Amino acid sequence: MIPSLAHISIILVEPQSPGNIGMVCRAMANFGCEDLRLVNPCQHLHAEARKFAVAANHLLGEARLFPNLAAAVSDLTLSVATTRRSGRLRGELLDITEVPALQENLPPQGRFGLVFGREDSGLTSEEVSLCSHAATIETSATLGSLNLAQAVILFLYEMARTPKPTSSTATSPHLSQGDLEELFGQIETILTRTAFLNPSRPEAVMHRIRQLAHRAGLSEDDHALLRGICSQLSWSLRDWRGRKRGSN
Repeated sequence: MIPSLAHISIILVEPQSPGNIGMVCRAMANFGCEDLRLVNPCQHLHAEARKFAVAANHLLGEARLFPNLAAAVSDLTLSVATTRRSGRLRGELLDITEVPALQENLPPQGRFGLVFGREDSGLTSEEVSLCSHAATIETSATLGSLNLAQAVILFLYEMARTPKPTSSTATSPHLSQGDLEELFGQIETILTRTAFLNPSRPEAVMHRIRQLAHRAGLSEDDHALLRGICSQLSWSLRDWRGRKRGSN
């Protein structure tokens, strides 16, 4: 008997094939996972999707649609971007076998998201940075990319093999990713106003700030303190004209 994966959400970003969405639904049903979230998808109720979903057609009808990834993960406590590509802006990539252990930091009512990208190009670096973690599946260098449904079923299998602990080690309520994005928005506004960010590549710094906050596991009190500091800084800077040109 497989453990419950009811706390897991599957997020597909701009899936391009109705058949792939249907196969993902079947994979979810195989492991008792029921929360499907689609970001700007193709026709997910297409006949081809229903054909490949087989007995999991109900998941197609119950899928929730979102305009962007930020909205899709806003209520989640933790989320894992699945990606084959590494890079400085993508941070440390966990191996797929390391992902289930993240559930130890999930509070009792917390939700855990697995995020999958487009069939032809995956997730952008910006989308990866919206997630609390990133993970990969080691594959052959000859043909590294997996079919979307194959990737989903491998991650669900790993999650089912190492179920969520019955008692969480989390000592304080965890913030939702939507709460954190509000804080990151304040920080980016201040750093832009003070000319700390490179206007052509603000994500280079903001990604590191996001990862720092996720590693810290901010409590609600930490979050309130930082929001208050940012609000006061924003107020103090309201009449500041910015750095002088040519000043040292």
